[in-house]
Amino acid sequence: MVREHELRAALPHVVRTGLPLLVHAELPGRLNAATKRLQKSDWSRYATYLQSRPDEAELAAIRLMLSLCREYRFRLHIVHLATGLALEELRTARAAGLPVSAETCPHYLHLEAESIPDGATFYKCAPPIRGRNNREKLWAGLRDGDIDFVVSDHSPCPAPMKCLDTADFRIAWGGIASISMALPVLWTEARRRGFALTDVVRWMTRGAARLAGCDTRKGQIAPGHDADFVVFDPEAEFPVTADRLYHRHATSPYLGERLCGVVKKTYLRGHPVFDDGVFPGECLGQEFCH
Repeated sequence: MVREHELRAALPHVVRTGLPLLVHAELPGRLNAATKRLQKSDWSRYATYLQSRPDEAELAAIRLMLSLCREYRFRLHIVHLATGLALEELRTARAAGLPVSAETCPHYLHLEAESIPDGATFYKCAPPIRGRNNREKLWAGLRDGDIDFVVSDHSPCPAPMKCLDTADFRIAWGGIASISMALPVLWTEARRRGFALTDVVRWMTRGAARLAGCDTRKGQIAPGHDADFVVFDPEAEFPVTADRLYHRHATSPYLGERLCGVVKKTYLRGHPVFDDGVFPGECLGQEFCH
């Protein structure tokens, strides 16, 4: 967590590097004030948690970062954007020539606050999953290019850290383990809205590779690039079960849902690393070794 005076001390150095500054945009003052007002509330209710992290905290942080971006002209990237209220300001800033970009996540594009049961702390993330109307604003932002790409924001934890026994949103781990389901979740929602699979591929590849500075090797299937790709069946449907969550702690808000699109195989630099539920086990150097 950093505050404005710390940002001002760091930004001249950030500018000299030419690297992007990635920002989780929620102002702590707004969050603290909202939480204080809710001290006597029932923290097993999702509505309480949602009120504790209001859109205004996210929007105020983005406004601050855009103001600093105008002043210092550094590359600004907003991670896991959750509020659609910021889209117009991001659009205006970009039209004015500011070097700003933003990402969102599958859970913000799929889930909705109205459907989250009380006590279901495995839905907790920050910023929080907001309402149905907000979700549609995020989809409009993707369509219009105001949101640059989609990332998993994979945040796993052991089940006890989700406090499922106490159902306390206040102290439960904030984060959604989504890497195994990111592609089918996004495709399920995108096809409902008339988007093509090529749109999903674009949102999940090129932009992130460009931001990370590895787009000369990653982010597309092209000569000179690493042969990183998946074999994907866009028509197949499947129920989300624990055995399909290929990460250590099988907690997920998607359990029990029926999604569209199945990853059949995954290749990393031309080597098969996943094949219909099996991990082949070939060592690929220091970066990946099964």
